[in-house]
Order: sequence, then structure tokens, then C-alpha cells
Amino acid sequence: MTELKPELGRYGVWTGGPVQPEQAVEIEKLGYGAVWVGGSPAAELSFVEPILEQTQRLQVATGIVNIWTADAKAVAESFHRIEAAYPGRFLLGIGVGHPEHTQEYRKPYDALVAYLDELDKAKVPTSRLVVAALGPKVLKLSAQRSAGAHPYLTTPEHTAWARELIGNTVFLAPEHKVVLTTDAEQAREIGRQSVGFYLDLSNYVNNWKRLGFTDADVAKPGSNRLIDSVVAYGTPAQIARRLGEHIEAGADHVTIQVLGGWDKLIPTLTELAGPLGLTS
Repeated sequence: MTELKPELGRYGVWTGGPVQPEQAVEIEKLGYGAVWVGGSPAAELSFVEPILEQTQRLQVATGIVNIWTADAKAVAESFHRIEAAYPGRFLLGIGVGHPEHTQEYRKPYDALVAYLDELDKAKVPTSRLVVAALGPKVLKLSAQRSAGAHPYLTTPEHTAWARELIGNTVFLAPEHKVVLTTDAEQAREIGRQSVGFYLDLSNYVNNWKRLGFTDADVAKPGSNRLIDSVVAYGTPAQIARRLGEHIEAGADHVTIQVLGGWDKLIPTLTELAGPLGLTS
């Protein structure tokens, strides 16, 4: 049902680790609806409450908890602890991570299903749960077993395809990287420092190929075409238009990852807030 979609606003912020509570306060003041914390956080999720304590409306989401490194029962306990203290302000994002970087990576789809089963047993509501999903099988699973999908390192074309696949009532929250500069070469250099890691990962490479990128595009260090597709740069207005393409393609919420260092986070988000139409 549409009313079960999480209410995170149109735009949120994706970071590779927990933001400081004071940064979260600034993000909320700028009008962003959520902070998504990546980096495979530990099952205790101890970073969540300090952020929620200092903010009023901001939601915290995980993007994502890795099912291989965070025990499902422990994660469920953390969810209920946070939910009891801050009802409706935490969204649990889970995913299978990368086969190349997890020794215990076995039959990822089956493992994901088993993990979701454990969360169900622990009464984690599907309306507060999303799944990292790129390909059709896991996208469909996310629609069946959670509120929706959190695709990472994708394009508006992927968003449109995913929306068609999962239907209109399922939450869809893609991530997109940004560099606030009008210097294309500088933006691509910064972008490659982030995207390069994923060029060795089969799930991302396969997804890009599904979108029409060639072997040459996905060979290291990544073609200009690929980098320009997954890293938005230019003026604040140009970046906002690119991010808006995800909304036009069917996204409910776009998670913005600012590249270039933690010191760029708040200044970049400040510059983007106006063109994105955000209000505090």
C-alpha cells in the first residue's frame, strides 16, 4: 500500500560512516529528510540515538547493514531499542555486500531470504525495512519482503527500470554521488577515487552492463561516460537537475553522497538545498 512508504522527503544524505550529531542538526536545518549511514555498521547501531536525540524530524537509515557481518537477532534488538525511544524515525537498510570482500559469501540470495526471515521472527516491521537491490531478483524480493529498495551507484535509467519492475507502491531510494565543481576533469578525478573500488565488484559491473555500458566503460579507471553517469557535477542548479532525474524516473527519495571529504559535506549540501527546493 502506498501509505506504508517511509516518509523521508525527496532528498536525503548518504555518508560512508556516521555523521556527527552537530552535522545532522545542520542537515536537518537545510531541509534534508534523512541521513543514510553506509560502511556496514555494526549490529549495535549505537550511532543512531545520538543523532536522533539532537534532531527533531530527521530520519536515520542504514545503507546498509551487511548481513554477513551483523547478526540478524542483534540487529533486530537494536531496531526495537531505537524504535522504542524514537518511534518512526529509523529505517533499517540491509544487504548482502560484495562477494569479493566477504569470505563467508555463500548463495547470497538464499542468505538474504534467511536474514529477512530472522527479522520477521523478531517482529521488525517491513514498513521500516529496505533492501539494497540492483538486479531483478533482489529488486523483486525487496518489493515482496520490505518497504522497498535502496539501489547504490546507479543512474536515472536504472531507477526507471526498477520502478517499472517493482510497481508504484514500493519505496525506491537510489543513491547518487555529487561533486560541487564546474571543472569536469576535477570532478572525474574525485569521482574515480570513489567509483574505482566498485569496478572490481561483479554485482556493480554486471548492473552497469545491464544498463548498456560496455566492457571498455567498466574497465579501470572507468570511462568518462560511466563516471559522468554516476557522479553529478557542475553548478548547484545543474547537479539538482541531475538528481531530479531520479525523481522524474520514479524515485520516492534520492540519497546524495557528497564526494571530496567530510569538509565538503555541509557546504555542498548548503549550496544544493535551494536548487533542490528544500525548506527547513
